Amino acid sequence: MSSDADRRGPLHGVRVLDLSNVLAGPMTAMYLGDFGADVIKVEHPERGDELRRYAAGEEELFFKLINRNKKTITLNLKNEKGQELIRRLARDSDVVVENFRPGTLERWGIGFEELRAENPGLIMVRITAYGQTGPLSSQPGFGTLAEAFAGAAYISGYPDRPPLLPAFGLGDASTAIHAAFAVMLALYERVANDGDGQFIDLALYEGLFTLIGPHAVDYDQLGVVQERLGGHLPFLSPRNTFRTADDAWIAVSGGTQNTFERVAHALGLSDLLEDERFATNQLRIANVDALDEAIQEAVGQLQLAEVLARAREFEAPIGPAYNIGQIFEDEQYAARENLVSVEDDRFGSIRMQNVVPRLSGTPGEIAHAGKAIGADNREVYGGRLGLSDAEMRELAGDGAI
Repeated sequence: MSSDADRRGPLHGVRVLDLSNVLAGPMTAMYLGDFGADVIKVEHPERGDELRRYAAGEEELFFKLINRNKKTITLNLKNEKGQELIRRLARDSDVVVENFRPGTLERWGIGFEELRAENPGLIMVRITAYGQTGPLSSQPGFGTLAEAFAGAAYISGYPDRPPLLPAFGLGDASTAIHAAFAVMLALYERVANDGDGQFIDLALYEGLFTLIGPHAVDYDQLGVVQERLGGHLPFLSPRNTFRTADDAWIAVSGGTQNTFERVAHALGLSDLLEDERFATNQLRIANVDALDEAIQEAVGQLQLAEVLARAREFEAPIGPAYNIGQIFEDEQYAARENLVSVEDDRFGSIRMQNVVPRLSGTPGEIAHAGKAIGADNREVYGGRLGLSDAEMRELAGDGAI
């Protein structure tokens, strides 16, 4: 494991100032930091990032994942002296990430126009619930509301039950991926076309609205409103989860004729191939409950290992529906090093998700987990800005840092 100074990923030399809180913004900066960007995480001197309190227990483990590879400083954005420090840090930054309500940074004198007046190449990522424009732009919101607003919750769950929210931060996580991609576009445009900086306006619901699939075109052309279908999809069958004899779970996806035939042979259900109800994908969709019942009956008589062995034998699209404990024991995860042990100043080491995607020539790397609040104040304020110990004590006394 290398130190911050030693890391030479493809974004080495790119400076990122992360002013954001909780998940979508910090996760955007995490992706950039994973590939070598020099990321400074800014937290309130007293409260820190709210993500420090999003925990299964008393520990800040979620924070340590999302804020890995970042320098961590404290700074009060509402304080005038703190705002001057932000302006100084932004002068030689390439990217600023923020997720305050529209107009908030402008009220504090550190909005995009103010910062780029001194740094024309600055790229600012602005993540909000509903975007910088529109009738809802001033409204507060989180990823949960975005998941509902984007239409994802409405189509999730079972027909006789309410819309189902995902059990993880899907709205935030999908936004972070889009935001990191947008940063790369803006950086490339700046270099390739000798362009200036720009701001990226991204609402939490927008990326997810794209990801949910053909619902917009289906409604526009056919008037179709997709309802909740449980584990099914409206355009292919079979597709669901099934319980094995040893109380494990598998997932089956056999939408094409060839893959359906492989599933049937693997599960000892070759007789289904002669059943007129399942002769085509459209007929299987129409008779999905009967098909699921037949598959469950077969799967319920087999151990998980037996199902997976048969799936491999027939090259059938059947796989385990893992919990996290099973993931930690899986050989594929181990072979791909999808879990990595990361150095940490508090726990010694923490196993967490490794960097994705995988680059052959300039791979990403994790130098350390998220640090204690204010851990890099001296390095950033003293080293980068050249402040003396006396000046830092004065700023701390004034509530600026």
